[in-house]
Amino acid sequence: MGMLENLEAMLAAGQDNPLLRFTLGNILLKQGDAQGSVEHLQQAVKQDPGYSAAWKVYGKALQALGDNEGAIQVYEKGIEAARQKGDIQAVKEMQVFLKRLKKGV
Repeated sequence: MGMLENLEAMLAAGQDNPLLRFTLGNILLKQGDAQGSVEHLQQAVKQDPGYSAAWKVYGKALQALGDNEGAIQVYEKGIEAARQKGDIQAVKEMQVFLKRLKKGV
């Protein structure tokens, strides 16, 4: 069984948590399943609104789906979450993604 299958089995067994959801979302996005990624990342940030890494990947997944407006909203929320947490690197990264997106919209 591969890593994705193991993680999905953990989720099915009731081991739902933000890190598991983030990891599933990240793997699915890398495999080209942006819709599946979004579903897990929505849950990750719902369970932990301060999870800046999940906000960042969530924005990327929405961009991959062509939902630039949604991605802008997610990056803005993610920047606020990262600021509150003191995660300066995540703030900077999401600000760059946001700036690029707003130029293209």
